[in-house]
This record gives sequence, C-alpha cells and structure tokens, in this order.
Amino acid sequence: MLQRTNLLAFCSGSPRPKYANNTVLVYDDNTKKFVLEFTFPAPIKAIRLRRDKLVVALQRQIHVFSFPEPAQRLMTLETRDNPFGLCELAALMTAEKQLLVIPGHKLGSIQLLDLAGVERQACSSAPVTINAHQGELACLAVNAQGSMVATASNKGTLIRVWDVAKKSQLIELRRGSDPAMLYCINFSPDSEYLCCSSDKGTIHIFALKNTNLNRRSSFSTLTFLGNYVESQWALANFTVPPECACVCAFGSRSTVIAICLDGTFHKYSFTNEGSCHRQAFDIFLDICEDEDYLS
Repeated sequence: MLQRTNLLAFCSGSPRPKYANNTVLVYDDNTKKFVLEFTFPAPIKAIRLRRDKLVVALQRQIHVFSFPEPAQRLMTLETRDNPFGLCELAALMTAEKQLLVIPGHKLGSIQLLDLAGVERQACSSAPVTINAHQGELACLAVNAQGSMVATASNKGTLIRVWDVAKKSQLIELRRGSDPAMLYCINFSPDSEYLCCSSDKGTIHIFALKNTNLNRRSSFSTLTFLGNYVESQWALANFTVPPECACVCAFGSRSTVIAICLDGTFHKYSFTNEGSCHRQAFDIFLDICEDEDYLS
C-alpha cells in the first residue's frame, strides 16, 4: 500500500493465481479500477513503494520505476540469487535519502543506493557495499528516516543495525543462541525500537535509542568469551503460535502487533522495564478513530 492513499500495488500468488505472477498491478480504490500494469520476464518476489518510486524485486534483478506519473523504468540492478526478494525503500518523502537497500553481489553483503535525482541521470550515485554477515541474508529493514538499516542472516541469531551516513555498525542485537528462520524485522516509526519475528514463535523487542534498556548476558564482563556475551538481548518479548510464519510491526503507544499465517492476531504493549501485556485486539477501532483514515 502506498502509505495511506488509494493506490495498492500487488502481484498474484498461489498455485492457481487469478493474474500472472510476473505482473505488478496497481489498483485505484477510488475508481475501483486497475490503473497501471508492469510485466517482467520472471516471477515477482517483492514490491516496494514510495510516493515517487516503485521498486520490484525478481530473483536476480531489482527494477526501479518512476511512479505514478510518468510510470517509466529508471534503472535495473543485478543482484546475487535473491529468493526472498529482499529489498527495502525509505518511504517517507522527508527521509534523509531516497535510500534503497538490496543484497550485494558478495555473500552476506548489502548495497545502499540513493535514488535522488535518478530521473535526471543514467543511474543514481554509486552504490555503497557493506559486508553485513558471513552467511546469506534472511531479512532487511530500513527505518522511516532512511538513516538506519537492520540486517539478519539465515542463521537468525544476530541482527545488526547500521548507520547509513557513516556506513558503520551501530549495534549488534541477539535474538537467541539457537539458529532460527527470521520472518520479519521492523523499526518503530520514531526509530527508538526494533522488533523481529522468527519460527521460534517469539516476538523480540529491542531498544535502539537507549540501549541500556536491553538485557545483557550475566557473563558480559568476561570479555575473553567473545562476541556472544557482548551482544545485547531483547528488552522484552512475547510469544505467538510457534512454527507459524508471522510478521510484526509497531502500533501506537508502545505496542507491537503480530499477524500470523494461521489467521491469528496478537497485540501487546511493552514497557521500558521489559514487561509485556496482551491487549484486546482493537486495531479496527484504532483505524476508525484516526482522522487520516477517515479522510
């Protein structure tokens, strides 16, 4: 969805899709019509939108378009094999950069590109590569301001947060000690917190601004034990049905919402002391009370 507007971009899936899985369709909910269509030579893995750009990820390519008018291809980027369609775009028009983050050509690396001015040039500024992990990437996230990037590998034990301006690591967060498949990483709107979900059935919440809130290992003073004890553990966590794919994101007033593949919804509030409390799921009431939605 393009923020809170009437435009929706989607691609069909399932074994018997209604539309081709290599086509992006843009639907206008005001006119109840499809207004744009983009067709590609391979199945689509992911779609990202901001008010002036549309980004489409294939298994080995990233396509960038101007959007919505004129809708034309601006650039095509080659990537290493990208079965999850990993790519993230800073969506706020007031973001520091029109930041696009995609997998790099080297194992475990990411590329950072500023799409500002790409319409006027053959390509944007040269991409910057960060060697984020030793294994294949599993998740990417960009904060709304385009100033931080979070990465995780397919091992699923560590999440690293990077400073976009300095191209350096800000913090290393530990989800756990056992390998896991991470489904989702998300920053809070104010970039003070980060949440993640995995196949372990636990949603982890980390503090980014006041990192003293995060938990440390009881062996953290024993530096000879290495990076394991130096990592920061979650400020708070709550559980959802295990082994069920789940996405999570921040709501209002220090809440995290998780939506699972089995159709269940979970909403928890958290405190800086690390406690979590389940709330009645009133997201529809929250939406109706928001003037932006009503307008």
